[in-house]
Formats: sequence, structure tokens, C-alpha cells
Amino acid sequence: MTPFKPRETLTEQVARHIENLIAFGQLRSGERIYEGAMAKQLHVSHGSIREGLLLLEKRHLVRNVPRRGCFVTDLDGFFVKSLYEVLELYLCHTGRKLARQWQPADMEKLESLYERMVACYEKQDLMAFLELGIEYTQASLTYADNYFIVSAIRDLWPSAKRCAFVAFQHSSHRVLEDNLTHMRESIEAIRNHDEERLTRILCDYADQQCAQVLASIDSRTAGNDAPH
Repeated sequence: MTPFKPRETLTEQVARHIENLIAFGQLRSGERIYEGAMAKQLHVSHGSIREGLLLLEKRHLVRNVPRRGCFVTDLDGFFVKSLYEVLELYLCHTGRKLARQWQPADMEKLESLYERMVACYEKQDLMAFLELGIEYTQASLTYADNYFIVSAIRDLWPSAKRCAFVAFQHSSHRVLEDNLTHMRESIEAIRNHDEERLTRILCDYADQQCAQVLASIDSRTAGNDAPH
């Protein structure tokens, strides 16, 4: 029997729409989000926008400032370093469990996702590549077996997607190749039940992507500060 899946609520649809606007740079770091304008644009009530923004505050994409309004969370060095530090801790923890306990179906799924990402790389389909990369990482959550870790990582994914897109914009070809290399190596480590090697790969990946995002932010800042 197919498990029952409730339809996404209007609040969740609104939150996902605004989440993608932020993740893909259409709403910029520090930009104010006007509820009235957004409600008119999406043809929904102010209440639906407000509820959606409350969800996004929980997911670290916006901040509500009393008597001032709602603003896109600043994507600065402190935020980026904090994000990748905690992601590294969570992913290494779940990765160890995956390396110990994986089943044949798990390996088939990881291999399939990797092959689809290679196809996206060859077509230079950045958006599809990014979504598949997130799906690939989320596959390891099956082995987290921890309510708080799963809940925390799900709230961090929107920021991780936002940061990954920033890195891709800065140096897309190199970043895509780095992602594929780390994925190929991680699959081999998982297949061999090599927890230590997988942990090193995940740490290196988190450090590398963090550095790429920071370099992109520095590049943008330098460009904005340059005389016109």
C-alpha cells in the first residue's frame, strides 16, 4: 500500500517559493521582504506570507526585526563558517553509521544519483545538479536514527543550498568537478565500510566548499567596493 502523503499546505508553498528566491539570489543578503508586495505577487493573504516567513526564520533564511520588518539573513563569513562547521559534525556522524550499516538498495540509490549528476554536469544543468547533490546528501539521513539531528539538518538545508549556489556562481566548472570527485570517493569508502576514510572525505568536502563560498563573498564585496 502506498503511504499517505498530505498535500503541501499553502504556508509551505509560500515558504518554498520565498526560500528559492533567497537560495538562488533573487532576494539578496540583507534585503527587506515586504509582506504586502509579496502577497500581491503570489495572490495570497498577508497572513500566508507572514506564516511562511516564520517558517523561513526557523530555517535561518530570514530574520524578523521588531517594528522594522523581515530581512533576508546576512550571508557573511561568520554565518558561512558556522553553517559548515555544524554540517560537518552532523554529516560525519551519520556517514559513519551509513558506512557500517548500508544495504544494497542504499548503494544502488547513491550510484544512481551520482550517474544522474554526471549527466547534469555534462549538460551544465546547474539547478538540476544542485538539487541532486542535496538529495544525495539527504540519503545518508536514513541512518541518522536521531530525531534532533534529522530535524536540525532539515532546517539547515535551505542555507546549505543557498551557499552551494553562491559557490557555483563563483566558479561553477571547478565546483561541479570537486563535488563529483568527493561523491565518487565517498561511495567507494561507503562500499568498503571505511568509516575513517569517509570521515576525512566529508571533512575535506565541507572545508573546501566553505572556502569556495567565502571566496565568492569576498569577490562580491571587492566588486561592490570598487570605484565606478
